[in-house]
Amino acid sequence: LQVFDDEGKDVTPHPLFRSDPNTVVPRQSKLLASAASSGATGSGTGASSSTSLSTVSITESMRDEIAEPGSRQDTTVSLPDVQVRREEIEEELTEEDLDRRVDVYLTETETIWILDVPSVVVSVESEDAGRVLERNRIYADICKNRPGNDRFVEKMMQTVNGAAKNKEAQCDKITMEDKGVMVTSWDLHDSCNVAEAEPTSKAEGSRATAGKSSKSHTTKEHGQTMPVSSDRGSTTSITISESSVLARIPEEEECHSEAILTSENFQQDLFFMERILMENIFQPKLAAYRQLPVLIGPDVTSDANGTAAAVEEGEQEEHDKEKKDEGEQEEEFTDPSMLSEVVPPRLERLWSYTCDLTNGHSVSSMAWSKVNPDLLAVGYGAFDFKEQKKGVACCWSLKNPMWPERIFRCKHGVTALDFSMASPNLLAVGMYNGSVAIYDVRSCTTAALLDSGESSNKHTGPVWQLRWVEQDGGTTEDGKRERLMCISADGRVTEWLIQKRLDCTDLMKIKQTESEKKKFPGEKERKREVLISRPPAGMCFDFHPKDTNFYLAGTEEGHIYKCACSHNEQFLQTYRGHKGPVYKVAWNPFSTDMFLSCSADWSVILWHQDSQTPILTFSSTTTFVHDIMWSPKSASIFAAATESRVEIWDLSVSILNPVISCFANPRAKFTAVLFAKNTDCLLVGDSKGEVSVFELQNLAAPDSDKV
Repeated sequence: LQVFDDEGKDVTPHPLFRSDPNTVVPRQSKLLASAASSGATGSGTGASSSTSLSTVSITESMRDEIAEPGSRQDTTVSLPDVQVRREEIEEELTEEDLDRRVDVYLTETETIWILDVPSVVVSVESEDAGRVLERNRIYADICKNRPGNDRFVEKMMQTVNGAAKNKEAQCDKITMEDKGVMVTSWDLHDSCNVAEAEPTSKAEGSRATAGKSSKSHTTKEHGQTMPVSSDRGSTTSITISESSVLARIPEEEECHSEAILTSENFQQDLFFMERILMENIFQPKLAAYRQLPVLIGPDVTSDANGTAAAVEEGEQEEHDKEKKDEGEQEEEFTDPSMLSEVVPPRLERLWSYTCDLTNGHSVSSMAWSKVNPDLLAVGYGAFDFKEQKKGVACCWSLKNPMWPERIFRCKHGVTALDFSMASPNLLAVGMYNGSVAIYDVRSCTTAALLDSGESSNKHTGPVWQLRWVEQDGGTTEDGKRERLMCISADGRVTEWLIQKRLDCTDLMKIKQTESEKKKFPGEKERKREVLISRPPAGMCFDFHPKDTNFYLAGTEEGHIYKCACSHNEQFLQTYRGHKGPVYKVAWNPFSTDMFLSCSADWSVILWHQDSQTPILTFSSTTTFVHDIMWSPKSASIFAAATESRVEIWDLSVSILNPVISCFANPRAKFTAVLFAKNTDCLLVGDSKGEVSVFELQNLAAPDSDKV
């Protein structure tokens, strides 16, 4: 926009803002439109009037254009002739610009991690595959050997334990009766023929019915046609070929014989028949076991295979005894100095409990039934950690020494077992993996009644010994309440609660004790180093015969602790004398202040409960002493089972050497020993699964009840 005065001079005011000349004008301003219209209307007037009009119009237009500065900046107006100029500058590219090379550089910006999930899988072909596999193998070994491992630390926290509740119900007294029946060969023959007579009578009845209803029969050479008329008048024809009849006869006979063999009555008859045959074969041995006279006659010699040999052996023994007695009588009459000579005691082997099922299993424990002195329970397992296999618990009877009455198969090796006193049909079994199971010997099923597999407080080490203990309080005339106690290699002595499932509480946790070392004069005290160690493993225990509140516990470190059921935090007494694991402790049943202990240090030690030093130490071999037991008839006689031999000691005769020694098979080791209840016999188990029965001959028990 330009403004000229009367003389033609340019008096156009300069704007404060200068626009870019390269910008494009978007639209035409209102000022240009008003100026153009005013120039057209006032073209014929004078210059002064046109100037004033244009000045007024420009002033008004300037006010209107204050709100639109963009349009004013981009517009050029000249008065009296208005000119609009639009310049559009376009950049033109030459061929050189098109052919010119332009470099474009792409760079990676910084990565922003929103979610990072590390991988738990490594490729087999990667460099770290070997290292990862080695770490996994080490972790698997640690998890496998976690019980008793030094790298495993057990942490405990205090929680609220649910109070145990006892629920009792009143019921009638359960009475049990034993009934016996005399069985003869005729009864066995008749009972076996009953099963054959019943199907025969049924077949005859059906044939008689068919004979009454049929009216005509026609036969042919290779077939038989039977028109049968019923009572209603309908007639049917049945054709039976000879070949089908002949083929059906063997099938019927086979099904009939199978039904007889699987019948319950036949199995029971076989059971009693087997017992009768075994008693005939083992009659001389069983008579010697029960201290009865041996029967020799035609009934015994009827069996040409086993019985005749047994009778000949019995006759030979009697003949030798008679000769020996005659010779002794002659010596007594001829030499008066030999009147005081006594026949030395010895062990006479009678028989052994063994079968194909127990071969190769080590005998770990034995226990008599509390009510049936003829029933023996034997546990079979393995003491070596590397040779563990499935275990077996068998119940043997004197009426059949060739095969067990009950067989309970276990997933792990059996390490301990014992019969209940309140419920004689219950057999508790401890295993190498720390579990405890209870079986019913009256039932024919082999499944366990109760098992500690679901218990959260079960043992983590082998259960080396368990025992049913009478409870002092709460006993009644009808029955006695008892507790099941166990000691395990995890250092715990537990009491098991028998409810809907097995659960246990700790009576004692065996702790590591410092060995007493003598301090020499002038010796400086050394700083004690704190060592991380596991609790000592519990190996055996025995409750006091008169007060079951007190018991002894033998450990793997060679110490014996006297404990009380009412004190579970500290020991009452500590006995140090063994240099190896204590395998067995046993109170004297007559002199209840004395007890024995045996260990892997080749020794047997006699203790008094009021003295921490050993009274006597017996060491006759250089092998482990696995088991000991006091005689139930004398306070001074006990048996010890070492790996190489079994020994009978009589403290009233000698404290230096055993009175009887019986050596083991070179390929077997003795592992357990048990005295018979009512007879002078000894049972010894070995590492080959054989339980040998020995008769104690010429061993007079002293009358004294004190050691």
